[in-house]
Amino acid sequence: MANGKRGEVVARLDGESYRLCLTLGALAELESGLGANDLVALAERFEGRRLSARDLIRILGCGLRGGGHEVSDEVVARMTVAGGLGDYVKIAAELLMATFGEGESANPPPSRNASG
Repeated sequence: MANGKRGEVVARLDGESYRLCLTLGALAELESGLGANDLVALAERFEGRRLSARDLIRILGCGLRGGGHEVSDEVVARMTVAGGLGDYVKIAAELLMATFGEGESANPPPSRNASG
């Protein structure tokens, strides 16, 4: 079962359920693997809604590793989903949404304390 507050999602890959999560370490790996300088650059890349097959492999691989599964990108590349390409994209989108949120709710204004 996934904990949405932690940014977790559950996906069926190769007929089995896996928990995916882009932890801080997974995000650092994703930045490095996609050549992004920081989290803002990473988020901006995904806002363009253009993903390559390599991007999908990297996102799912990092999410799987962040969820506690020791699996290489090579293994991820061979995994199958029931709905084909559309399901790969859907899983990646759900994982990114769980991690970064959407719109203004993803970047709430700083809270003010009583003295400020």
